Amino acid sequence: MTGTAGGGAPTLEMVAARAGVSRATVSRVVNGSPKVSPDVAEAVQRAIADLNYVPNRAARSLASRRTQAVALVVPESAARVFDDPFFASIVQGVALALASTEYTLTMMIESEVDPDKTRRYLLGGNVDGALVVSHHTGDHSFAQLSRSLPLVFGGRPLDPAESSGYTVDVDNEHGAKTAAAHLVERGRRRIATIAGPQDMPPGVDRLHGFQSALTDASLPADLVDFGDFTAASGAAATRRLLEREPRLDAVFAANDQMAMGALSALAEAGRTVPDDVAVVGFDDDRYAATAVPPLTTVRQPSTEMGAEMARKLVRLVEGHEVEPETILTTELVVRASS
Repeated sequence: MTGTAGGGAPTLEMVAARAGVSRATVSRVVNGSPKVSPDVAEAVQRAIADLNYVPNRAARSLASRRTQAVALVVPESAARVFDDPFFASIVQGVALALASTEYTLTMMIESEVDPDKTRRYLLGGNVDGALVVSHHTGDHSFAQLSRSLPLVFGGRPLDPAESSGYTVDVDNEHGAKTAAAHLVERGRRRIATIAGPQDMPPGVDRLHGFQSALTDASLPADLVDFGDFTAASGAAATRRLLEREPRLDAVFAANDQMAMGALSALAEAGRTVPDDVAVVGFDDDRYAATAVPPLTTVRQPSTEMGAEMARKLVRLVEGHEVEPETILTTELVVRASS
């Protein structure tokens, strides 16, 4: 049961009573003080979520003027964020959409050492809302945050319990199905895929799309290996696939970085692309057109995705009606690798 029995707004004192701590301790947690033990901070955060408490500083700001700031939260390592061009496109789109507004952007690469620091900051009245990109299944804390803060996901969470109710996504399944069908049309018959992580919607949806296309063509859809959307994981998966099926003649990678790794591993194995093995990626990132050979890929509108996320969040913050879900279309870009 959440909220208060009398229907009034929950107070700092009520949070303190629920968590079994002092009012001062709740204040420290709300303001992001490091002088609180992790277990106490967790108890306070639970009480805040249970009561749907909005910190006073945020409430005062909303009553008079907003902070005019939003956060972009990426629950990934800094190395992953700066290596993958997808994130740069998202940031560019968000920044472009906010340029014509009074809102400023704070980017938060979630701390691997203390992920609760992100939650404390977001609940501390520092921002009017947040955008979450690259969310992994199993982290329910963002759904809890959405009770107190406008939140928009880039990509639907796999578990509805983890959703804020507002998402911007691309049609990952259709894009992957188009990519696999293209390989079938090119006469490829031993087609493998390097799927993404299965705790993330793009990993799941792109695998489903690939398997659907091969099933429609009455071809086996079991040549599957997995990566983590990095080039190194794509190369390693390609080596494993070649060991399983030395005669494979096509690879669909669930993103361009893994496709780049596949190109490297195929060259290492003495396979020419596309004569021996055709390769298709997904993203159309900035490296795809200059790969050797240039990479056939599914273009997803990553910059537009970031822009639409930002526009949706601003509308939410300002109290306008917002469509819960926006799905953007993809496009197959055929180049020399297939």
